[in-house]
Amino acid sequence: MLSLVVFSSYLIVDLGILSLIIDSDKSKISLIILSIYVLACAHWFYISINLDKEISSLDDKNHQTLIRSFIDKAIKEDLLYQKNNLDLLEDELSNRHALGYLVVDILLKLGLTGTVIGFILMLLPIGEIKDFDPQILQKLLATMSGGMAVALYTTLTGLVTSMLLKFQYFLLDSDLSHTINYLSSKFLDEK
Repeated sequence: MLSLVVFSSYLIVDLGILSLIIDSDKSKISLIILSIYVLACAHWFYISINLDKEISSLDDKNHQTLIRSFIDKAIKEDLLYQKNNLDLLEDELSNRHALGYLVVDILLKLGLTGTVIGFILMLLPIGEIKDFDPQILQKLLATMSGGMAVALYTTLTGLVTSMLLKFQYFLLDSDLSHTINYLSSKFLDEK
């Protein structure tokens, strides 16, 4: 997934889409959205590495992780204690993803905020019309198209980044769910 994100970023920069978005969006909300997305991807990568360490500790006794401590304690304890500890482990590991889902929501809402701002910028010049001179109407249409560009680019940027980030965190949740199910079947179903 990281390779896909990096390759897509390269294409966006290489094809000039990024500069087009930055130049067309006078509100700079798209740039804020993209910056937040990059930071959230760094967080996702950090969480992915930590989850990978947790999962690899299933087989490696040298890594002291939350899963490894659960396994070490689960061997010695009764079923009720194991179930409570497994629930706590699942909560602890899944709560690391909460920030990502908050950022997904923020990206989407920033995109919608940009849409509203773009429409305001688009409709603002209409109130200044005094007469229907063709030259004034041409300037008016140019100004209106700038507002429409802000609306569309911020919406597009917010939607795409929130969908990508949500998919990234879905992959983490899926791996975590598989790991918790494995631990549950190994320790809780055996007794």
